[in-house]
Amino acid sequence: MSGRLIGVGVGPGDPELLTVKGLRVLREADEVFVPVGDTGETGRAEATVREYLEPWRLRRLLFALSGDERARARNWENAATEVSEALREDKTCAFATIGDPNVYSTFTYLARTVKEYMPGVEILTVPGITAMQDLASRSGTVLLEGDERLALLPFTAGEDGLREALLGFETVVCYKGGNRMADVLRVAQETGRLGGAVYGSRLGIEGEEVLDAS
Repeated sequence: MSGRLIGVGVGPGDPELLTVKGLRVLREADEVFVPVGDTGETGRAEATVREYLEPWRLRRLLFALSGDERARARNWENAATEVSEALREDKTCAFATIGDPNVYSTFTYLARTVKEYMPGVEILTVPGITAMQDLASRSGTVLLEGDERLALLPFTAGEDGLREALLGFETVVCYKGGNRMADVLRVAQETGRLGGAVYGSRLGIEGEEVLDAS
């Protein structure tokens, strides 16, 4: 017997941006899992879900954020083992992930590892609103129109990747650049793309910033 594993995108942080379908799936699931980092603090996905579900319904899964690759792999395996135990009881397991489960999501790694343990398990996803959509809305920015193209990349891909995107696409969205904002701004200025740039962080939660980066 094996249940279903469903990755539920809960949006970028504002509980009101959790979709009706996402909320229904979370409420109907036998088990609801949420990711927690090394520090044990409540993450955005967990905080969003707590607005709608009782805390006792949530099962926290540790995901290491450190640079130790072996520690991260060990945590993936431990998380997958815990989820697999519930799946073997023919339970429907929902995993809440910030943003969308198919865009830079922890769910991808969890689902991949669970699939290795249980090749026949059914894995589904419920799409969620992404941070770039939320930032566009909050800043009054039109992401695309007509034949324009969009590039989405993390700054962890390196300066060259960002520079290439800025030179080749009408709209560029860069994730994970907050800690190296000076470098991001420098590359944008070098490519003549600083004008009209928008920066956002902690969208929909305490400490939110939406700024004209130019």
